[in-house]
Amino acid sequence: MGQSDIVLSREERQTLEAWVRATTTEQHIVMRASIILDSADGHKGAEIGRRLGVRPATVSRWRQRFLSDRVKGLQDRARPGRKVIYGLDAERRLLEKLDEPPPKGYASWNGRLLAQALDFSPRYVWRVLEKYGVQLQRKRSWCESTDPEFARKAADVIGLYLAPPVDAIVLCVDEKPHIQALERAQGWLRLPNGRALTGQSHQYKRHGTTTLFAALDVVTGRVKAGHYKRRRRREFLDFMNDLIVDYPEDVEIHVILDNLSTHKPKHDRWITRHKNVHLHYTPTYASWLNQVEIWFSILTRASLRGASFTHPFQIRRAIDDFVEVYNEDAAPFEWKKESVHQVPLKKRYADLCH
Repeated sequence: MGQSDIVLSREERQTLEAWVRATTTEQHIVMRASIILDSADGHKGAEIGRRLGVRPATVSRWRQRFLSDRVKGLQDRARPGRKVIYGLDAERRLLEKLDEPPPKGYASWNGRLLAQALDFSPRYVWRVLEKYGVQLQRKRSWCESTDPEFARKAADVIGLYLAPPVDAIVLCVDEKPHIQALERAQGWLRLPNGRALTGQSHQYKRHGTTTLFAALDVVTGRVKAGHYKRRRRREFLDFMNDLIVDYPEDVEIHVILDNLSTHKPKHDRWITRHKNVHLHYTPTYASWLNQVEIWFSILTRASLRGASFTHPFQIRRAIDDFVEVYNEDAAPFEWKKESVHQVPLKKRYADLCH
């Protein structure tokens, strides 16, 4: 095959020269384009090979590819790739297996058990689980409200958040029961290499419990707390009496509560005496609509988790200290979700399994 066999059109030469000049062109493409350009300029295969550092056979192969497919022939051909061992049916079988009980003696599935049960490669099992975001060791929980009046109750509560009544007080009230006073062993630990570590032991002693009642002002974000040994209706009414005494009798007070029996009076005597107090109940199993639950989480993370107490009085003092500090810079929670839907649970991976 002589060098005269390569004749380039104007467009082909412009394309090949652009590939050679561009700094972003892959080097193997630059080499192939240079072979064709040199051949079109009358250079022999051995000469081109020495200049580019390739064998004459390589020069000949790309000349033939160009004569056959022109510029397109200089690109890499599509490769079939690795043979697919598992398909969509295998993924469906694996995900459906997760809805079945694990083997005898095991509480949950793991990658090894799934691979054995389905005769799959363990690596393939983990690849599919990662693809669908399945974490076998993660514990999930949910609370599905079955309240037939969910929409009405949720709208009532959310309406108080989004548009509090003018010249009225909106309070979120709930209790955090049985807060344990745990004395945790802590101090210094001397290691064999001479280093010393400070921290806590996994051992602890129990020193009783206390119950916290709290009220969050939706407008200001400030919190008022009360401490009790139990959480009966007697304690709840005592906290409510202590709460409303801070406000004039002619001020309307709206109180958001969950459906705990102690929050619902068996008679209307207390409500009759406090006509300015209006109780609003969250839907059944939807206490997360009560904003004071958010504050309970903040309190736990900031003041209670990991702390060591030798008496319930110390817990109460720690909570009171936190409330005092928190109220100095208190700000209301901004409720942005204007609609809350009562969506039933769906079977996991339903779209793939059916």
